[in-house]
Amino acid sequence: MLEQLVEFFQSWFANTNLGSPLFQIDSSWFQGDPLRLIILIVIAIAALLALAIIWGTRAPRRKILAGKEDLIGKIAEVKTVLKPKGIVLIQGELWTAILEAGRAVPGDTVVITKVDHLSVSVTKNK
Repeated sequence: MLEQLVEFFQSWFANTNLGSPLFQIDSSWFQGDPLRLIILIVIAIAALLALAIIWGTRAPRRKILAGKEDLIGKIAEVKTVLKPKGIVLIQGELWTAILEAGRAVPGDTVVITKVDHLSVSVTKNK
């Protein structure tokens, strides 16, 4: 099987016309004024540098889209009784939660106020 595959590729490459106009490069493409090439390269580098500066200055002002900072203020569903510690469901994930005051039963909703390692502090949703 392997020999047949090798023979196929050898015959295919032998019959392929790599000298066709599709694969020929005209040498006049590389002739021209070197000053134009230098100016083109300088403009391209300046444009990339300008984009990097613009994106770099905008990045700190953007809203955080992931991480523990994103969880604060989100609504979570209580899965086990919180008295004060239990389990809540946040965006499809189960988290250990500590209720700041009172008691919450499964099905209640709570608001996340603080994230501490792998647990969250929550208050009852009004």
